[in-house]
Amino acid sequence: MPLTRDFKDTIKARAERDPEFRMALFQEALHALLNDELDLGKTLLRDYVNATVGFDALAEEMEKNPKSLMRMLSGSGNPRADNLLAMVAHLKKHEGVELSVTRG
Repeated sequence: MPLTRDFKDTIKARAERDPEFRMALFQEALHALLNDELDLGKTLLRDYVNATVGFDALAEEMEKNPKSLMRMLSGSGNPRADNLLAMVAHLKKHEGVELSVTRG
């Protein structure tokens, strides 16, 4: 089921005013991807992109078509690892963070 405009606007507004929420959304997306929950990871990453940099700006940075990036994170999208990891690298740079994997 597609998200309503109100929900997307709520996520965006919260991400703009709450850096901890924004970072948690990004971390949860990556956590899901690393734990073989591709659909959840793509959904959360799509929400993060929509709430922060936006697909148009991200596509320009990555020298990709915005629609290609959107398709990559769609429900039926099947992103290649190199494209997905390149996206994560650009998002890390945008967020100004370094991420690491720890034993847990």
